Amino acid sequence: MAIAKAERLMNLALCLLGTRRPLSKRELRESIEAYLEAGSDDSFNRMFERDKDDLRELGLVIETVENLDGEVGYLARRDSNRLPPVTLDAEEAAALGLAAKVWQQARLAGAASGALQKLRAAGLLEDMDPYETHGALEPRIPVHEAAFEPLMLACRDRRPVAFDYRKATAAHPEPRHVEPWALECWRGHWYLAGWDRDRGAERVFRLSRITGRVRTRSGRFTVEVPDVVTVRETVASWAGETADRSALIRLRTDAGYPLRAKATSVRELGDGWDELEIPYGHGLDAWLVEFGPDVVVLEPAELRADVVDRLRAVAKG
Repeated sequence: MAIAKAERLMNLALCLLGTRRPLSKRELRESIEAYLEAGSDDSFNRMFERDKDDLRELGLVIETVENLDGEVGYLARRDSNRLPPVTLDAEEAAALGLAAKVWQQARLAGAASGALQKLRAAGLLEDMDPYETHGALEPRIPVHEAAFEPLMLACRDRRPVAFDYRKATAAHPEPRHVEPWALECWRGHWYLAGWDRDRGAERVFRLSRITGRVRTRSGRFTVEVPDVVTVRETVASWAGETADRSALIRLRTDAGYPLRAKATSVRELGDGWDELEIPYGHGLDAWLVEFGPDVVVLEPAELRADVVDRLRAVAKG
């Protein structure tokens, strides 16, 4: 369905850009196959008006012109829809080149490569190596979760989604109905931030815990999408990047180096164990579970209980 609409919008845009005179609704309907298949005039009119609004939202300048006979026509003049020349200095070219190398999976790899080719055609010099002064940088954002691509498209198109989600403390997944806002990557894991309709609150979901297929749903968002900075702060908080207190843990000697890097104090206990004080924020329990038997939570009690619950959920499969 999404592909059919995209093709219809493309055909309408080409018709409006390719004409030298305004085209009436009747002429546009006769020129585009999808409009010919519309069941009635009312159905066609609703489809055409939606498509026209969508193209305008995408940035296409569509003029409405009335001829001497009072008939309304539409066209998109090329001079009104032409982008200015693209000019890039060396640092801008390097930044774009590095950004294109980031995406190695999903459909973004091809899109990034194609974008660079278009930029070179628009003026980026062929002999300019965007990586020359940044050769030591090899950025990568791995995308292994099957849910990434459908969620990325849902975020872009502002379409509600439904999926089954298994919490770290649950043995079985539960259905979720979400208005997706944005995808963010923290500590090598992808997270979806959005509005959970079932709970009536914003939530963050780790993509690796989404099971089965992501299904898109019809309808519009019911809440306003926050700005990008606010969404990133929400994900950072849920991923444990912000902390307002401390936790005390025991850690095996020569283990858990990421925990040691964040520790505010380390004390040797002997017998192969150290005692660490580390910042405590949302998501710390999930992170500690990843270290398995090398970590023992001493305090606070609620953190210890959360870690035990997660370990029991893992044990249940």
